[in-house]
Amino acid sequence: MKHKITNYQSGHKAEIVAAEYLVAKGYKVIELNWKTPVCEIDIIATLKNVMYFVEVKFRRTTNQGGGLEYITDKKIAQMQYAARCWVQAHKYSGDYELGALEVSGENYQVTDFLPHIL
Repeated sequence: MKHKITNYQSGHKAEIVAAEYLVAKGYKVIELNWKTPVCEIDIIATLKNVMYFVEVKFRRTTNQGGGLEYITDKKIAQMQYAARCWVQAHKYSGDYELGALEVSGENYQVTDFLPHIL
């Protein structure tokens, strides 16, 4: 009997695939699932002295559109807030970017990556 995978499990698997993708592209992953009581960041990675705060969107099918279509102005504001929280908590003074990565399908394939969403 096949077990149904939960949204948390599929999201976590997508984040692992996304992190592996970033590593293969030369990024160094600093943290997965950084959380505070009020915000979270899926992946924090660095490349060439720039910190990237990456939102991972997983869609098993494209019936409701691609994952990056869900990066709304409200989501970007949440990402900016979370990035500022991380920067302050870690006393980071370098450059940083917000990014988004889409993972799709039953095989968890990276289908799109936007390293700069602003």
